[in-house]
Amino acid sequence: MTSIRITTTCCLLFVAAAQVQAAPQIIPPPPTLSAKAFLLMDAGSGTVLLEQNADEQMAPASLTKMMTSYIVVGDIEKGKLKETDEALVSDDAWKRGGAGTEGSTMFLDPRSRVPVIDLLRGVIIQSGNDASIVLAQHVAGSEEAFADIMNQQAKALGMTNTHFANATGLPDDNHKTTARDLAILARAVINDHPAHYPLYAERWYDYHGHNQPNRNRLLFQDSSVDGLKTGHTQEAGYCLVASSKKQDMRLITVVLGSESEKSRTVESQSLLAYGFRNYEGASLYTQAQELAQARIWKGKVNKLGLGVGKDLNVTIQRGAKERLSIQTVVNSRIVAPITQGQVLGEIHISLDGKDIYKGPLVAQAAVDSAGFFARMWDALLMMFGSAQ
Repeated sequence: MTSIRITTTCCLLFVAAAQVQAAPQIIPPPPTLSAKAFLLMDAGSGTVLLEQNADEQMAPASLTKMMTSYIVVGDIEKGKLKETDEALVSDDAWKRGGAGTEGSTMFLDPRSRVPVIDLLRGVIIQSGNDASIVLAQHVAGSEEAFADIMNQQAKALGMTNTHFANATGLPDDNHKTTARDLAILARAVINDHPAHYPLYAERWYDYHGHNQPNRNRLLFQDSSVDGLKTGHTQEAGYCLVASSKKQDMRLITVVLGSESEKSRTVESQSLLAYGFRNYEGASLYTQAQELAQARIWKGKVNKLGLGVGKDLNVTIQRGAKERLSIQTVVNSRIVAPITQGQVLGEIHISLDGKDIYKGPLVAQAAVDSAGFFARMWDALLMMFGSAQ
């Protein structure tokens, strides 16, 4: 396949045929926050709606534990771990994260064995440093080795300004991330492992008589909020990554370096309210909808419908759906065989000239290779320039 592409542009017409451009809706100014950095993201498309100092590296405190749990849950869903597997509470994990420390703890007993699912709840709900260290050691043999896995996973997710030094978020000069990277991680937690995401919405967890509340106050104040994680150290200040879903729109907020536990809650709630008040989810295309056609060479058919592969929704300013512009870009010289779901182009969505989404166009069906003579005929056409 060459790099030549065929481009078709289709405007989304949600109103009558008269080409009257709607005036851009005035969006109120965002709320004023005292946090050092913050970000508001649409979880579906990854579109950032608001941001301030979103790429400034900061200490994440216990927000780190989102990555710890993300890796453990990933291993469970891949079959590398079982929820019922029991992990040993090492003396090291107890000394650095247990009841005798000043940090958050699950109150694990040294040298006891604890099921992985209990430890996950201890990490997510109770923010236990001991539980985080135990899981890191169980998965990778040591917390240092687990930190290497964390950094590999961060790179794979596109967290370009992050470096993890431990599984807990306890202070370390080499342990830094950004509001943007934490939003990327939160989106992965929600979208990649939906079966385990409900753990983040649990308000209480009782382990051996230590009944502790989830430190995310929004879970107790707003029924639409179902995650994710709090953090606090003297260096990091008060931090909160939260997510809320209303109808077909889910938003993620990241607040870093807030002044108090109360302020991180209020500021997160302000961002969510601003997002839901001024933006809306727009359902654009279904998985089965054909958006473009591709010319197929050397195949049993010469035309193939392309779609988005899964239902496509975006979050945009309220009332702005009529101003969306959609462009489909189809690769040329597409040669059979083709598998269903194979990427054969791109779709670009812009609002008032600003890109808000880019994603793949995929084959809606498989195409087998044609017979010998048909393939030779297409080869001649391609050779003499008919393959546009």
